[in-house]
Order: sequence, then C-alpha cells, then structure tokens
Amino acid sequence: IDLLVNNAGLNITARSWTDLTPEGVQQVIDGNLASAFYCSMAVLPMMRAQGGGLLLHTASMAGRFVTPLSGASYTAVKHGVVAMSHSLNMEECGNGIRSTVMCPGEVNTPILDKRPNKLSEAQRAEMVQPEDCANLVRYIASQPAHVCINEVLITPTRNRSYLAAMGRKL
Repeated sequence: IDLLVNNAGLNITARSWTDLTPEGVQQVIDGNLASAFYCSMAVLPMMRAQGGGLLLHTASMAGRFVTPLSGASYTAVKHGVVAMSHSLNMEECGNGIRSTVMCPGEVNTPILDKRPNKLSEAQRAEMVQPEDCANLVRYIASQPAHVCINEVLITPTRNRSYLAAMGRKL
C-alpha cells in the first residue's frame, strides 16, 4: 500500500452540548477519529516494511477552528484527526512515511444534509466541490517521496465562516 486516503466522516444533527447524547457522540467519534486511527494502524506495518508511503486524512476547518456550526463532538474529533496526522509525521518520518491532513471548509457533499438548517442549491454551488478535493488529493499524492505536505486548508472563495465572523450576509 503506497497511499491511504482516510476520507470517512459524518456528523449528527444534534450538535450543541444541551442536545448531545452519548450514542450520538460515540457515532461521531467512531465515524471520524476511530476509523482513521484503525485504518492508519493497519497500513503502517506494510509501509514501514516497504520504506515509505503516504497517509492522507480529511479533517475539517473544524479541526483547526472552533465554531458552534460544526458542533462540539465533530469539532473535537476533527482536532483529533489533525493531531493524529502530525503525530504520524513525528514518529514515522524516519521510516519514509508521510502524513497529510486536509482541512476543508464547506464541501458540497451529503454530510451537509445533517445540518440543522438546510442550505439552498445556490449556496451549495458556491462551496468547494468533491472534484476540487479530488484534485488536491491527486496533487498531494503526486509529490516526490522527499516532500511532505503536512497540512492544507481548502475553502470556498465565498467563505461563509468568514462572512459570519464579519457579521455579513451569508
């Protein structure tokens, strides 16, 4: 295995601390952090034996910035994915193994259907599209083995998080 792409992710509708349930939190942990950890652990022995490989993890801007939009559990586990990726680089760089974490802003995928407030098609069209993320994955994977792209943010030009922070119309 030369490349592992950990692109699993899910969220729940009940996101605030007052609405969270242990079952919902566990679902978010399992679907975002535990799954990425277990997949990484499974491929590392093979990558060590062959002297290299690339692990590419999808986190989120919620893995870098705390906002109420993504919810407490999703934000916490995506921070965990970012930390996991950086810890992999620290421990495995001597084995030729690279780890990249992508932190996308809003991407027009089915995870948006779990939002408490539904988005219009026009809003979704302004977001990063799945093919944009695929192009970034292709770019990262095409880098030579001596190059490690540790972390990258990819966001829509019309970044609704920025607009909200500035008090502007979403």
